[in-house]
Amino acid sequence: MAQPDTAKAEVTKLRINEKKWTKTLMATGWSAFPNIIIEKQQALGLDALDMNIVIHLVQYGWLPENLPHPSVETIAKAIGVTPRTIQKRIAALEAIGLLAREERRNTPNGSMTNRYNFDGLIEAAKPFAVEKAAEIKKAAEAKSERLSRKRPKLVVSNDG
Repeated sequence: MAQPDTAKAEVTKLRINEKKWTKTLMATGWSAFPNIIIEKQQALGLDALDMNIVIHLVQYGWLPENLPHPSVETIAKAIGVTPRTIQKRIAALEAIGLLAREERRNTPNGSMTNRYNFDGLIEAAKPFAVEKAAEIKKAAEAKSERLSRKRPKLVVSNDG
């Protein structure tokens, strides 16, 4: 069986998103983000500011080999809070295991921006995703079962 053409799938996805968001907005870039994290943010221990920080980090187009690494000042400026607020919230996200921060020391007197890892958030969200996927599957099966039921034939007699 042939593998789907991932480049073609990406183009199709982009075109669908352009219909929703406009080509102008999509031309500036876009990010994929699991809905389950949005739906279960409170259960995951994320408040509105935490979600804003996570979404901001995600938009840096991270890859497993190149984690996002914006400065605290960049995040703070984008969100409209102080750098210290960002530092405190990132420390809190680390404390509950949802975000990991990798310090990158250059010299004893300075450093490069931190890198951020979402492995904890991903693991914490997985049980919710499994539960949601099971609900979706059950609903699809119920719908399929309803649609496949044998319908009675309507017999109309024109004999008077």
